Amino acid sequence: MSTHGPIRRFFAAIARAFAFGRAALGNLIVLIAALFLLTVVIGVVAGPDTPEVPDGGALLLAPEGAIVERKGVPTVISMLSNPFEQTTLHDLVDAVEQAAEDDRIAALVLDPSELGPIAPAQAETLGATLAAFRDSGKTIVANSNAYGQAQYYLASFADEITMHPMGAVGIGGYRMQGIYYGDLLRKLKVNVHTFRVGTYKALVEPYTRNDMSSAAKEANQAVVDGLWGHYVDTVAANRNLDAEAVYAYANRYDEFLAASGGDGAQAALRHGLVDELLHEEELGERLRQLTGSDQPVGQIDFADYLSPRPPPLFGNMVAVVTVSGIITTGDVPGGGADTSVELLRQARDDDAVKAVVLRVDSPGGSAFGSEIIRQGVDEVLERGKPVVASMAGTAASGGYWISSTADEIWASSTTLTGSIGVAGIHFGVADSLLEIGVGQDGVATGPFAGGFDPGERLDEAQGRVLQANVDFIYRLFLERVARGRDMTLEAVDAVSQGRIWTGEQAQRLGLVDRLGGLDDAVASAAQLAGLQSYRVRHIREKAPAWQMLVQQALDAAMSDASVHGLSGKTADALGELTRELRVLNLLDDPKHVYALCDRCRLH
Repeated sequence: MSTHGPIRRFFAAIARAFAFGRAALGNLIVLIAALFLLTVVIGVVAGPDTPEVPDGGALLLAPEGAIVERKGVPTVISMLSNPFEQTTLHDLVDAVEQAAEDDRIAALVLDPSELGPIAPAQAETLGATLAAFRDSGKTIVANSNAYGQAQYYLASFADEITMHPMGAVGIGGYRMQGIYYGDLLRKLKVNVHTFRVGTYKALVEPYTRNDMSSAAKEANQAVVDGLWGHYVDTVAANRNLDAEAVYAYANRYDEFLAASGGDGAQAALRHGLVDELLHEEELGERLRQLTGSDQPVGQIDFADYLSPRPPPLFGNMVAVVTVSGIITTGDVPGGGADTSVELLRQARDDDAVKAVVLRVDSPGGSAFGSEIIRQGVDEVLERGKPVVASMAGTAASGGYWISSTADEIWASSTTLTGSIGVAGIHFGVADSLLEIGVGQDGVATGPFAGGFDPGERLDEAQGRVLQANVDFIYRLFLERVARGRDMTLEAVDAVSQGRIWTGEQAQRLGLVDRLGGLDDAVASAAQLAGLQSYRVRHIREKAPAWQMLVQQALDAAMSDASVHGLSGKTADALGELTRELRVLNLLDDPKHVYALCDRCRLH
């Protein structure tokens, strides 16, 4: 009897068992995947856990630190504050908008006492959101120990403003001011060579002068006057005051304070800036009275209340890509050209994304990096997807460059934009080194063999190269704007020359299409794409944990905390110097040409 038959049957049985096991394993994997997908879908449809909010409760809006578009990215605003204290504008707006539609929320308590620097345009956006909350029929109460200028602007949108009896309201207007190192650098025998195009391009002035040029003063005065006028008009309208009364309070505060016997709280109360002086423990009772509640009004902090929104998985989407901070050429979170282009390409290649909003909060930086990002915008446009630029607090110089060829440009009335101009700067320390007994010498095959070594004097040929680069980049800048804005080169040049404009001024000049915030820009992008319904997806890079730790350590080392223990103008000067060093450390343009509005900050 042959033994082959049983052996074949034995191996056939093993094969059948293996096939069965493989099929069962495959079915199990499919089942697990289906259950996982079902869980995700249910989570998306059902939404996150409902926050525990007492019926008739109040949302507590108490932002801390600088208001930013993205946390962890040094910006014009956040560089003026502790880098560890930041609140995103998006979170604040999102929380207030959700609360306006939440039947459990009856009121909003605004406590701006820990609010740090905030750009006028961001304050304008948050103010409009507060106004919409108030117009929905719900109550807003502002309460603080005292109010600074930005804090009071937001408080003015409240139905009632209360303050501690020992507080004060400090509003004095805007100023643009910097520290100038011209004489210091000359005493140190640092040879500063500057190359620029633009009558108003003041980027190089701090290193060549000891004061602001008359051209820069002319342009900057127009900007601060425009911003201050908007501030006063808004506060006056919110408080039912005459605008002249607000101007008088700001300009003649010493007189009003003296008339109140030095009592700042009484001065504010007498002139209608606050409604009532209350101690903190009295606020709860006042809030109960305003809301008509017969029991204490519970509160929930906006960070606890804010419902996390899962990323959209299905349906048409409008993608938001944010460029924030100094624009560089590399892979840097916020304003790195490589990073920004990668995010734009994600939006370009995602078939679910039908339109893109480029959110810009940047004073510019590297001209080369700005052009790389703008080309990334063009790549999205070439794919047939509309792109709308949305300007936040600052979108000037390189920040305007990257926006220039978008289908539409939106800005807030108080956005700082324009500054269409470029500059280059070379610091030569050869004489400084000689002064302390250090020389440098050698041989080379030609005048450009060593590049532009700061340890050697810049000769005429090298100077001509740098100026030619600046002239070329400026022409390129004008061409980009002319094409994007459908203007002639002459018309663009007439409103350029490095001059800064407010968003409202820029709209009148044709540099901005419409005035509005991020939500308005998103809605317009959806309309351009022909979308009836859509979801919003914020596309952000994921920075490695080690990179965030290093950045935090650098921020801490170079923050104003480094001048702890100093006060007055000494601390201000050293704080300003550390800010300048942080900016200079980020400048990496390969041609040493920068589209940067370094004066685009208010004090």
